[in-house]
Amino acid sequence: MDIKTARAWVRAIAASVEAGKDRLTRLDSAIGDADHGNNLHRGFTAVDAALATHPAATPGDVLVTTGSTLISKVGGASGPLYGSLFRAAGKRLTQSAPTPADLADALDAGLAAVRKLGSAQVGDKTMVDALTPALEALRAAAESGADLPAAAHAAAKAAADGAASTIPLQARKGRASYLGQRSQGHEDPGAASTAMIFTALAEAAG
Repeated sequence: MDIKTARAWVRAIAASVEAGKDRLTRLDSAIGDADHGNNLHRGFTAVDAALATHPAATPGDVLVTTGSTLISKVGGASGPLYGSLFRAAGKRLTQSAPTPADLADALDAGLAAVRKLGSAQVGDKTMVDALTPALEALRAAAESGADLPAAAHAAAKAAADGAASTIPLQARKGRASYLGQRSQGHEDPGAASTAMIFTALAEAAG
């Protein structure tokens, strides 16, 4: 992944969030605060503006700027969680031309930051349910010698499957957990937006 691809990834996320913000809001209205789509849209619009004037030195620098902007511009849980994901990953991604394995290492650091902040595990009906299998697929593809496009597409499929797996789950974290069994039957909005992030990576990678 070079700087151009990193920037293309973030632009693709912004475009995906803009196109899908109403769907994310509908998902969040069922089990949350009904603000997930609008919050992410505001955040990635701000990220686009920040990156337009930021001369990034490495792909990791692009991700750090993305994360820092999300933390400063997005309210609720989304800003800290997604901001921590990108900022922790960016700080780990110090190479000028990181390999798919380097990206997997970096995003693993991002996952650790998310878990530290939200204390969520797979099965809790959160973004972790999409993020964890995506990184497992990315890692497996990298270890098999796959290039970035192939690894990213594997991660995107795993993230989408992970998001879908949240539908029957009862939420154990966040506002949705207050609903108890009523949270079942709904896709977690954070898992859905995480899947969008990896689909955007696959689009940017080619």
